Amino acid sequence: MNFAKLTALALVTVSLVGCASVGNETLRKESETSIQGKIVEGKTTKTQVREIFGSPLKASFTDSGLEVWNYEFSNVSADAISYVPIVNLFGASASGTKKELVVLFDKTNVVQRFTMNESAVKNKTGLFNN
Repeated sequence: MNFAKLTALALVTVSLVGCASVGNETLRKESETSIQGKIVEGKTTKTQVREIFGSPLKASFTDSGLEVWNYEFSNVSADAISYVPIVNLFGASASGTKKELVVLFDKTNVVQRFTMNESAVKNKTGLFNN
């Protein structure tokens, strides 16, 4: 009976550790195409962007004083090798996607330009992946 409980606990732990999402959840279902339907250069305001996507992860300014907002979302899952006992100590990995939305506002707080990128990401851990 103790073996069954230990196995169940191990499976629950592995399933919880297997996936991780970090960042702005509103970007989870967005794509480059869907963003183009929500943000229009020269029309969409800073207030509207905040209503759609919330507060940015990072805000900065260009040398000319224009404001730039950055949004990010990453979703990764542990690769199969990560579930092999002992082996995963020597080399485990997680793969997934990262989305980044960058919005540039003009001095009247209207979107001047924006870009949305989605790329594959891979994180490696363990003794042989350093």
